[in-house]
Amino acid sequence: MRFMCCNIMRCSLWDRCRFYTARKNKRSRVWFVVLHKRRGKVKKVELLQLEYFCAVAKNQHVTKTAEQLHIAQPSLTQSIRRLEKELGVPLFYHNGRNIALTEYGVYLQSVLTPVLETLHKIPQQVQEMTQMRQKTIRLNVLAASPLVTHALISYQKQHDGLNFRLIQNSQCEDADITIFTRAAFQKPSDSKECYQIFTERIFMAVPQNSSYAHSTSVRLEDFAHQDFVSLSGSRSIRSICDKYCMQAGFVPNIIFESDSPDTVKNLIAGGLGVGFWPHYTWGQGNMEQIKLLPISVPSCQRDIILQLHQHAKQHTEAVSFFQFLWHYLQNLRRN
Repeated sequence: MRFMCCNIMRCSLWDRCRFYTARKNKRSRVWFVVLHKRRGKVKKVELLQLEYFCAVAKNQHVTKTAEQLHIAQPSLTQSIRRLEKELGVPLFYHNGRNIALTEYGVYLQSVLTPVLETLHKIPQQVQEMTQMRQKTIRLNVLAASPLVTHALISYQKQHDGLNFRLIQNSQCEDADITIFTRAAFQKPSDSKECYQIFTERIFMAVPQNSSYAHSTSVRLEDFAHQDFVSLSGSRSIRSICDKYCMQAGFVPNIIFESDSPDTVKNLIAGGLGVGFWPHYTWGQGNMEQIKLLPISVPSCQRDIILQLHQHAKQHTEAVSFFQFLWHYLQNLRRN
């Protein structure tokens, strides 16, 4: 049996009342569990009884209410009497041919009306949440953010009404799509996730007035004594490039570092140092003051990995954007 509860009210008559849903004999039933303050006894009140009570309290006429609810009058009368017995107080009294609320009935109606109104709104609110979730794609962008941003803008123009939630958190578990990078990535053989791998070269960027600017290619070890401008150590590509330097036999002398790729580009263009340059991610626009050199030894490259999480495979919009992003990257290489 599974229970869900939420606090409903506090008053002098009841110490506390809570809603509980219980699945029993393949039927879902909702109960008010009432702890009677005076007697110290736990009473269970079915939600349907409270619905019936509010309907009768509104009409103050049992027959009319039974017709509206499409139930037999004796069943409705029995439900009200059972509710009064379980609460231990009278809720109605006869007023001629009609009935009227007692002080307990007036109180119960006043506290139940907003509660039931809230409960009645829940299905619609859940449906609205579901619709909004279906129109929202959660992207965890841990690498290649310029590429992903440009692809997102292009896709958004063709899909009005679609929302994107951008995340940058390596611990995130509720993203639909994660974009990350590794020096070399091997798809897990037992994974139920969907992966696409895009490989891009990493160039050495030097100022146009550098002695290396007219070279057709360079060896990474030739830059062992150069000043480097780099992304901060928290970036994945930074660790990849540091490993390539270690492979070449040196630790880079980093004189400037920044979280902003644009800042790194401007510092290199200003002649303050050299730096690694991911080919497609950073592009080749405004290169008047920078020269990109292929690195022959070691071969420097990285994998950009698109990961469609298992739970998102049923998310039509997420799958569509995942496919679009993959084709977008492939088209960069063709162009």
